[in-house]
Amino acid sequence: MIGCMLEDALEEYPVTRLLNDGLVCTVRPQESADEDAFVAFLKAVPEIDRLYIKQRLGSARFRKRWCRDLDFDSAVTIFAIAHDHIIGMVTLQHRQGGWKRHIGRVHCLTHPEYRDVGVTGLMIDEVITVARHCGLLRLEAEFNGERSASIRCMKEAGFHEMIRMPRYLRDMTGGAHDWVLMGMQLRPDADLTMAGD
Repeated sequence: MIGCMLEDALEEYPVTRLLNDGLVCTVRPQESADEDAFVAFLKAVPEIDRLYIKQRLGSARFRKRWCRDLDFDSAVTIFAIAHDHIIGMVTLQHRQGGWKRHIGRVHCLTHPEYRDVGVTGLMIDEVITVARHCGLLRLEAEFNGERSASIRCMKEAGFHEMIRMPRYLRDMTGGAHDWVLMGMQLRPDADLTMAGD
């Protein structure tokens, strides 16, 4: 059911959006042809912001997992694109069954040169719309504590901090970081969720 509703939600793309500084960007789902642009985008994002990506950037394993095996039944990534390169991304992960099938997991990243112009807020708004369209009831997002700007954007979008565990995470060098789990309850739009029937 989620797969059908997701297909309907993604039919709305590509769309054009205006950022706070007047820059126009295109928002659309990831395509396999985005592989090199995606790797370049991630290399520009500070490592502390992309701790949830476990594979080494550009490796064959990374490219297979994030670029070539696009499985929209379990995850969809949406890009904001301006000046012919990716300036922001959001990923919505969702389960097809089990106790957490009503919960989507959100990951969001913004290119350092495009911060403070509304990219993160735009990406969050897009993923909330897609999640509601899919009939999801809750969203979750995990952060290391250093990502205060992203945490602030999530709060502005309606997420709240559910858990903060000091020094709970360890990076690849053994450094300790706070772990923050944020959540948001959604009210699915009846008109949207019926679109997949």
